[in-house]
Amino acid sequence: MSVISLLPVSIPSPPQGVWYLGPVPLRAYGIIIACAMVVAVLLTKKRYEERGGNPELVYDVALWAIPFGIVGARLYHVITSPYKYFGPNGQWLEIFRIWEGGIAIMGAVIGGVIGSAIALHRAGQRMGPFADAVAPTLLIAQAMGRFGNWFNQELFGKATTLPWGLEIDDRHLPAGYASGTLFHPTFLYEVIWNLSMAFVIIALDKRFKFKGGQLIFLYMSLYAIGRFWIENLRIDPAKIILGMRLNAWSALVIIIIGIVGFLIAGKRGASTRVEAPERTEENVE
Repeated sequence: MSVISLLPVSIPSPPQGVWYLGPVPLRAYGIIIACAMVVAVLLTKKRYEERGGNPELVYDVALWAIPFGIVGARLYHVITSPYKYFGPNGQWLEIFRIWEGGIAIMGAVIGGVIGSAIALHRAGQRMGPFADAVAPTLLIAQAMGRFGNWFNQELFGKATTLPWGLEIDDRHLPAGYASGTLFHPTFLYEVIWNLSMAFVIIALDKRFKFKGGQLIFLYMSLYAIGRFWIENLRIDPAKIILGMRLNAWSALVIIIIGIVGFLIAGKRGASTRVEAPERTEENVE
């Protein structure tokens, strides 16, 4: 029996992404994102404690980072996809319907960094040790979040005849494609890439002695490399600049920032651990 014959002939999409508890809608997308946030917080708590930090501080940072990240994710999506909200047939009130999808991880990271920086500054803590603790957990949370796209049947790739092509029902089928067309399961590609890179960062962190901030910049570069490839497979409407999708350009910029930041952080030589004076300050009311 050949390996090809063992592969699935296609990947089905979930038949629904919303369930109702009486009049209350339970959306798979929102449930998955909430679970991803919880996982990221718990894993970051463990990693931050291993770096000498107060694990309880992670909850305080999350209270700032999560709402800032959600707002940043939505703003980035709206700015890069304005036609949906402000175009000829756009509905600007749909900006607030975040539960239907339409959040951008790049905006979430920017917003989350801002929120985290505010919380850590208020607590008198350095950003480096916390950022290095959270780096691989972000990739794990992002991998989980991509299953929300699967339930929503959105952000898939080009048509394909590969045995792992993704089935899309007629209600979500893009214009111009025949019923039954299979598409690249870009959600799955990103899940595999993100989990692989999370493992790489954790393994490198155990083997090498990094300086403060290097792991978060490594995360940026590794994530963006995969995102650049995946972005160029997607067929959802996007702003095109010089023949390439805007998010692909953004990924290239993040790769460069990650590389430069990694080198600068290495030269600065700050510790990736929370030092004794910082730990003392954490206990000051």
